[in-house]
Amino acid sequence: MKIYHSPNSPFVRKVMVVAHELDLAGRIERLPSAVGPVRRDATVRRDNPLGQVPTFIADDGAVLYDSRVICEYLDALGGGSFFGSGTARWRNLTDAALGDGLLGAALLARYEAMLRPETLRWADWSRGQLEKVVDVVDRVEAMELGARLDIGTVTVACGLGYLDFRFPDLDWRAGRPRATAWYAGFAQRPSMMATAPAG
Repeated sequence: MKIYHSPNSPFVRKVMVVAHELDLAGRIERLPSAVGPVRRDATVRRDNPLGQVPTFIADDGAVLYDSRVICEYLDALGGGSFFGSGTARWRNLTDAALGDGLLGAALLARYEAMLRPETLRWADWSRGQLEKVVDVVDRVEAMELGARLDIGTVTVACGLGYLDFRFPDLDWRAGRPRATAWYAGFAQRPSMMATAPAG
């Protein structure tokens, strides 16, 4: 198995956390990429017309994208229960969508600040994206995540980790003791530690 990746992509991290938890990470070859919203990697585009990471190539040659699809594939391959069944499945998928939404908004805010020429930046756009981030973290504070290990908690944890990495000034922990305590414990999982952004 192979994955086009970027070591600091939170979506790649989500996939690799699941792979580590299922003891599959050692079977996945990491392929370098140079993807971005402006400069697109021609090598990745050959397999994924979106030109995004993660793009995953299974042992049988099947190409999978995006992170949600790849995680479900790995879960099935590894005999996991990250997605669950019945009511738990819908909860897990909804929480994963919440985490993906946090990541999407945070990435858009980062692209606006780092890639768009300063004279073309739109402050209201950035503010709107970061308001989504704050709303998601407020929701996480109200959630009962406990000791869950599923696609929802993995995605939310990768989202909070991305905020630490790219938005330290946001100080998402302020006034959110439950989310802070939950993340502090979850971040100590070996899978999270092994996939932490390189800086």
